[in-house]
Amino acid sequence: MRYAIPLPAVPSLPVLGSDDRFPVRRIFCIGRNFADHAREMGATVDREQPMFFCKPADAVVTDGADVPYPTATSELHHEVEMVVALAGGGRDLTADLADTLVFGYGVGLDLTRRDLQAQAKAKGHPWDVAKAFDHSAPVSALRPVEQGRPGPQTRLSLEVNDVLRQQATLADMVHDVPAIIAALSRLFELKPGDLLFTGTPAGVAALHRGDRFHAELEGIAVLDGRMA
Repeated sequence: MRYAIPLPAVPSLPVLGSDDRFPVRRIFCIGRNFADHAREMGATVDREQPMFFCKPADAVVTDGADVPYPTATSELHHEVEMVVALAGGGRDLTADLADTLVFGYGVGLDLTRRDLQAQAKAKGHPWDVAKAFDHSAPVSALRPVEQGRPGPQTRLSLEVNDVLRQQATLADMVHDVPAIIAALSRLFELKPGDLLFTGTPAGVAALHRGDRFHAELEGIAVLDGRMA
């Protein structure tokens, strides 16, 4: 097959303990999955109907690269999240089956142009410009499930310039990973290569040029980076 233009590069993430790369197909994100974060944003949690949005696959920043500060904002916020990588997929999955589809886990930042999000909310517009911009998804290397899985008491945290900003345990999540996968599969056909950002705890705040961040999913993954 001949393509009319050169084939774009496939976004990918490193895999711990291997020279292999994990190819990224799509990035799905869940909003308001920690009640304390929903409260700090003046929102409520819908336990029956999770709220999802997407980022493009090429929004990932990895391998220790600096994160460019985005254009069109003066209020860039960090949101630390556990990241789940899928090796399988399907439609209308049950929660019992969902966990068997996971390739591995990482930690990432759902970067948000908060001022643009506030403007979109006020007008009832979609959040794409606030969430799906270039370089909006820094992600760590992935730890395959055979090397370890996080549990309910696994700590998720973020430090900025050596100051703790966010922390919680996974037990604080409103919807756990199997529930997220099952709910997503009723809306989209999930496939190998999909990444799931699983929500952020309270403590979101601004990032500035030159800031250094350290995100950690305890015992599973670490992400260190700098805002360029």
